[in-house]
Amino acid sequence: MFGAARRIQAVMTTVAATGLLLAATVVQAEGTTPYPEQGDDRPGGLAMAVDIVLGRPLGLVGSVIGTAIFVAGLPFEVLSGDVAGPGKRLVVEPLEFTFTRPLGEFR
Repeated sequence: MFGAARRIQAVMTTVAATGLLLAATVVQAEGTTPYPEQGDDRPGGLAMAVDIVLGRPLGLVGSVIGTAIFVAGLPFEVLSGDVAGPGKRLVVEPLEFTFTRPLGEFR
């Protein structure tokens, strides 16, 4: 009984320590650029890491949800005669955000 509680406590401690370490890294890296002397406006490593961990997976989830909403509303869109507008907004734009934009750029 106590062994499971200790394992849970160890996992929670590890998660908390990892979160604090990540937060400290983010705070330290805030405002730094990889090539400050050249005035480079390319995304930094932090922006790319956030994009890989959060941006792309959330974009994929948004693409799936948008496609499901588009398919559910398709009969009404056909009746109204406007399929291209909702299709672009609900399907094409989330897919472009997920798969075609440069890594680390959120525009």
